[in-house]
Amino acid sequence: MTQKIKVGVCGACGKMGQAVINAVSRENDMELVSAIDIVNVGEKTGGVIIEQSLENALKEREIQVVVDFTNPELVYKNTKLILENNVRPVIGTTGLTEARLDEIEHLSRKKSLGCLIAPNFAVGAVLMMMFAQKASKYFSNGEIIEIHHNKKKDAPSGTAVKTAQLMAGEREKFSQDNCAETETLKGSRGGVTESNIHIHSVRLPGFVAHQEVIFGAPGQALTIRHDSFDRISFMPGVIMGIRHVMANNDFVYGLEGIL
Repeated sequence: MTQKIKVGVCGACGKMGQAVINAVSRENDMELVSAIDIVNVGEKTGGVIIEQSLENALKEREIQVVVDFTNPELVYKNTKLILENNVRPVIGTTGLTEARLDEIEHLSRKKSLGCLIAPNFAVGAVLMMMFAQKASKYFSNGEIIEIHHNKKKDAPSGTAVKTAQLMAGEREKFSQDNCAETETLKGSRGGVTESNIHIHSVRLPGFVAHQEVIFGAPGQALTIRHDSFDRISFMPGVIMGIRHVMANNDFVYGLEGIL
């Protein structure tokens, strides 16, 4: 009998954490062994008791992979702690700076431990990013609009940042033929990346995760859009990520790196 992958979930009581627990519980090759959160401590979820300390869980439980969906303030500390305890992280929390990503990558390679950090685990969203990258070869003007629920703390989203990075890999500068602009209301044109891609962040109740990339050229426009209506859309990617970090000792940023 094949040994099951022992999984811990950090941020277990959040909506994403609960979706991950349900997804892991459905897989024949995985076993939930730890649920970590600062709320509902002592109660049960997914058949395990919720505990408050990630550090204690890493030392006391036989965890092989930790899936983290917490918040931007905790993710850097959590990811380092996971790797330092020789456990493999699958990180869905966004908000990590490039410098911190570099540090985590260095630690992952030093430890020879698989580590996956993905701004978006929905396969459709990853394809949207890849299509936007491809389109950037042919369109010199493009902007990003991302829409999330009003409880999301960071803006722009990690998906939007990753999309802009992929687009910049195909074209150094966008919208160079635009006229000089003056904002009569500060922020009207959104945030601007180094490659001159404008990112517009919308936060409204009722939404989950949505993004469109709009390209314009003389006489035509191309819109590439992805919508996640339910958090279940992220679960195939999370499960794929858990299996990948167990089978490989590499550092991967972005789900496209394992598709």
